Amino acid sequence: MQKEHAFRLVLILVLIVLSVISLYPTLQLGGLQKGEAGFIEKISSLSGLGKAEIEAGLTQGDLETLVREKVNDDSLDYALELSDKLIKLNARLIKVEGNAIRQGLDLQGGTYLVYEVDLPQLLREKAKNKDDRLEDIINATQRETDREGTDFFSALQANFRSRDIRLNRYYGRKGEADDNIIKELQQEAEDAIDRTLENIRNRIDQFGVSEPSIQKEGSRRIVIELAGIQNIQRAKSVIGKTALLEFKLVKDADIVVSLINDIDRILRKLRKGEAISVESLTGDDSAETDTTTIADGEKAEDKEVSIEELFGEQEQEQEQPQEGEEVVIDEKTFSEKPFSSLLRQIQGRNEIFVPVKNERAVQRILQLPEVQEIIPGDSEFLWGRETTTMGEEQYYDLHLVKKEPELLGSMLTNAQVQIGGGGQSSLQAGGAEVHMELNGEGTKKFAVVTGMNVGKFLAIVLDNKVASAPRIKEKIPSGSARIEVGEMEEAKDLALVLRAGALPAPIHSITENTVGPSLGHDSIAKGKNSVLIGLLLVILFMIFYYRASGIVADFALMLNIVFVLAFMAGFHATLTLPGIAGIILTVGMAVDANVLIFERIREELQTGKTIRASIDSGYNRAFRTILDANVTTLITAVVLYSFGTGPIKGFALTLSIGILASMFTAIVVTRLVFEMITSRYAIKKLSI
Repeated sequence: MQKEHAFRLVLILVLIVLSVISLYPTLQLGGLQKGEAGFIEKISSLSGLGKAEIEAGLTQGDLETLVREKVNDDSLDYALELSDKLIKLNARLIKVEGNAIRQGLDLQGGTYLVYEVDLPQLLREKAKNKDDRLEDIINATQRETDREGTDFFSALQANFRSRDIRLNRYYGRKGEADDNIIKELQQEAEDAIDRTLENIRNRIDQFGVSEPSIQKEGSRRIVIELAGIQNIQRAKSVIGKTALLEFKLVKDADIVVSLINDIDRILRKLRKGEAISVESLTGDDSAETDTTTIADGEKAEDKEVSIEELFGEQEQEQEQPQEGEEVVIDEKTFSEKPFSSLLRQIQGRNEIFVPVKNERAVQRILQLPEVQEIIPGDSEFLWGRETTTMGEEQYYDLHLVKKEPELLGSMLTNAQVQIGGGGQSSLQAGGAEVHMELNGEGTKKFAVVTGMNVGKFLAIVLDNKVASAPRIKEKIPSGSARIEVGEMEEAKDLALVLRAGALPAPIHSITENTVGPSLGHDSIAKGKNSVLIGLLLVILFMIFYYRASGIVADFALMLNIVFVLAFMAGFHATLTLPGIAGIILTVGMAVDANVLIFERIREELQTGKTIRASIDSGYNRAFRTILDANVTTLITAVVLYSFGTGPIKGFALTLSIGILASMFTAIVVTRLVFEMITSRYAIKKLSI
């Protein structure tokens, strides 16, 4: 029995410790956010930059550049010092936010947008012929859909049929069946949503939102939640911009190597506190044979150092770097090549890779005035769109490309995924390829570009993010190009990027809501008060009705709430106003199991059984009833979570966690307390 007590006691203590660790970032968050807001306010007053501009600068890594552009007087050094502190604090805040309980839009405030495909406009754009009869059918279909809520394409087909007009008069191929044409139009509508999703995800960084919510709803709608963004017009203007698709030549490897060498020299001098001039980059350092060696991602001797150490700001007795302020360097090359030590190579790939943890530090170095001066005027560094995973590490790819594009997305007419047929010029039989078609102007330019740059790489850039950089194998005069990809999913993504930049999707906003921060704070305050009042009433009732046993139940209730919140923090769940309602309901339900158990114990005591026997019998008799009641409620919560949306999911999630936690605390925790007390002390009468 003692061993059993020890096991359960250790289990409970471990869960409590894990819960405290899980909740610690949430407890830290408030103070860090206040500190960040204070820095933003000071920088804004010195520079005139708005809060949105500062947050975007933080996200894109060019805050110090923005400050230098706006502040020209004696306060520049102070503004840069504040910017440096804000960058470090923000890095730490992002890491803490990733481990804290997230707040939903209803609590934090922000912008809520719903976009829908403009199907009438899509049909007008896709029509081979346009006349009054087509316009009449489209308008009649739209009126019918709005009035009766019928499926748009079903109503469209019925309207064509009622007028005895074949769909292939306006869409599809000559003689093609109506059903096939309707399927193609439906696919076009879905593709329009996918293209819009791609564009929005590319632009969302401009808001400085750490975890935006962008979800496809059904086949025609996109739901966007931007927590903390109050300017709905700015959100709409950024989201609604036409995507910019460009094709840019990647600079030769020797130019990239030379530039990285120069950046290494600059950063090395900055770390030593030496003055930097253009002559110093080619003067005394040029004597050494400086061939950049970027560590292989699998062979690098990784070590974490602080931002201060990277930039040579380490004090003599520097404290350990705070969480979120570290970068990963290659220890072998750090002292001589501090910039190169932040970069990695991956076997079989030509790009430069940057560990995700180093992305902001690299961006910050590239924005230094001394570095900007040595980057060729016709070149720029661009980041890749997606991360690359190798082992357990994730990397961003970094490209040095020509600023001026060779081709624009407007010259692209189509892009589709096809399966390669093998042969000399194909990757392999059965490999996925992206086939793209160019218009007349694009065909001429593409022939010149590919003819003059065989063997070089051409970056496909969507909204200043590189989607892919295939090698030019030969001159392509036909205007029909094939990009070998290999993986089907990768090919689909690339084709979608090409279409997203070339074919703007006709969509319109159908819902626009802004939740103010004051409403969010008010909701949080009321939710907290509801939880506290409900908790206090339950605690007092249990003590009044069950006396000392009620205190045991109250202890279990407090643990229950801690476990619920810790679980939400550990699994990065989002807390919403309905979620708070679920916690309030959990507070009421949490003691229900103990009430059943205590009543059974009372009944057993009245039959003359000993205290220990009454406790054992009470728990055993109540267990089946508790299990049945909680399982049925849990099933209901799971159904709500599976089929519900938004607020319903938030309520169901906290309710589900609360049910599981309450069963554990009521059956395991309280029983252990009773058994330990009765085994240690000779109790003659149980206070219940």
